[in-house]
Amino acid sequence: MTETPPSLQAAQYQQIHNLVQAEFTIEEGYVEHDTPTFFVTLQSNSKQAFLRLYRQLDPMGLAPFFRKHDNRYVLQIVPKPSAKASSKKTVIALFLATIVTTLITGYVLSLSWTENTIPHPIIGALMFTTSVLAIFGAHEMAHKLTANKHGIEATYPYFIPGPPAPLGIGTFGAVIQQKSLAPNRDALFDLGMSGPVVGFILTVFVTIVGIQLSTLVPEPPTGTQYLQVPLLFEFLYSAFPPNGQGSVLLLHPVAYAGYIGMIITMLNLLPSGMLDGGHVAHVILGEKARTILSYIAIIALVVIGAWLMALLVFFLSRYPHPGALDGVSQLSSSRKLAAIILIVIFVLTVAPLYTL
Repeated sequence: MTETPPSLQAAQYQQIHNLVQAEFTIEEGYVEHDTPTFFVTLQSNSKQAFLRLYRQLDPMGLAPFFRKHDNRYVLQIVPKPSAKASSKKTVIALFLATIVTTLITGYVLSLSWTENTIPHPIIGALMFTTSVLAIFGAHEMAHKLTANKHGIEATYPYFIPGPPAPLGIGTFGAVIQQKSLAPNRDALFDLGMSGPVVGFILTVFVTIVGIQLSTLVPEPPTGTQYLQVPLLFEFLYSAFPPNGQGSVLLLHPVAYAGYIGMIITMLNLLPSGMLDGGHVAHVILGEKARTILSYIAIIALVVIGAWLMALLVFFLSRYPHPGALDGVSQLSSSRKLAAIILIVIFVLTVAPLYTL
């Protein structure tokens, strides 16, 4: 059955109908509020069929939306939302501002190292800024490249400046703005996994270098602040012991950048909102389970005293995850296994556990 109202041109509807019919068996087709809607038969190759339809509709400014409703499979063809072009000037301005604020933080962190391995605080500032921005930049560029691979519209990373030391670390991290939905669950999983994995690898490298540049001292300098560090930092500290004698590790600015990378990785893997962990939890466990896990994460953050993180996750958890365009096709088995990697990364980077 096919019904076409006058408001939708018959030729356009017929073209859409033919594209859908070439990939799916149409049980029923009609137009509701100018939206071509088709009840289709689920088939073994539905994931591939949807992707082919997605690519054919994209040049027409349209996108397919696939959902299960009352034990039937509904395919709707909707206009792609207009995506405002990102401002290159804004991207550059925020990046330059973040360089300034992190340089100030690195300078403050380096003052106690002037007589040790850093010849001048400016050198330490440059090392800290390079390290921390490399971690954040690698994380977000992994997202950007993954988005490009799957045809997801996304901006280049926006670095977010923050209060420099002693009030903060000089940055709130970096983000990319996703301007279109992922085509299917595989793409959404890849988008969520890519950033934490790449950022984690670079964090490990930066931390190893930073620990080697750090020094063990018998007594901490006056005003020293102790950090509670994740398991990963403890492992790297044991595997690559620093120089010096004593029981207190005086962190080099590069080591502190590695520590920040671990905390940011852990935060991004929390199963909330549009965080990376939210993407992964949504595609593997579903929206209901993701919401429950999100509130469990909030409680856990309150228990360990991370109030600011808890408030952020609470704010993000108030909004449902939009999901992928294809909400019917299942996640590939290889990606389900790959989720174990993210669980391991989360366990290794969760803090606080140890105090150094």
